[in-house]
Amino acid sequence: MISTNDFHTGVTIEIDGQPWVVVDFQHVKPGKGSAFVRAKIKNVITGAVLERTFNAGEKLPRAHIEKREAQYLYNVGDDYTFMDTSTYEQITISKEDVGPGVVYLKENMNVFILSYDGRIIGVEIPNFVDLKVVETEPGFRGDTATGGSKPAKLETGAVVKVPLFVNVGDVIKVDTRTGEYIERV
Repeated sequence: MISTNDFHTGVTIEIDGQPWVVVDFQHVKPGKGSAFVRAKIKNVITGAVLERTFNAGEKLPRAHIEKREAQYLYNVGDDYTFMDTSTYEQITISKEDVGPGVVYLKENMNVFILSYDGRIIGVEIPNFVDLKVVETEPGFRGDTATGGSKPAKLETGAVVKVPLFVNVGDVIKVDTRTGEYIERV
């Protein structure tokens, strides 16, 4: 059990048999009345986000989400195959269960497979990945005064906005949470 007073970002709780993760929280002590905790929580399985108010000190069961390290091997259609790095067992996960980070998966990349009650609920990929640019328009000097950007297709098929100086063959760092260009590697 975890008290609402101990909430912090990333804590997983169980509400109505569903696992939820605390995205944002705020302890509120009004001048009149008792204190409460306003929290923004996200359903780990469905991705639904809602704002909920809890009484201060209310106890909730902690949701135990298991993380196993695995290595991405290959995909066939919409099925992605991973290898558990400790047992060398191969696990096949559907594209929907892998989640939105599927466009950044590169062969031999290490990821974490998330499971709840023995059921796979998602794949956690690294926050930053280095990927090669395979297709982009050439950027010309003096195109813009403010820096500008252009679309670039990466080796995994993902398309991100990059500065004009990035060319085909360059390796860039991408933030997988936002899909933004970070730097040239």
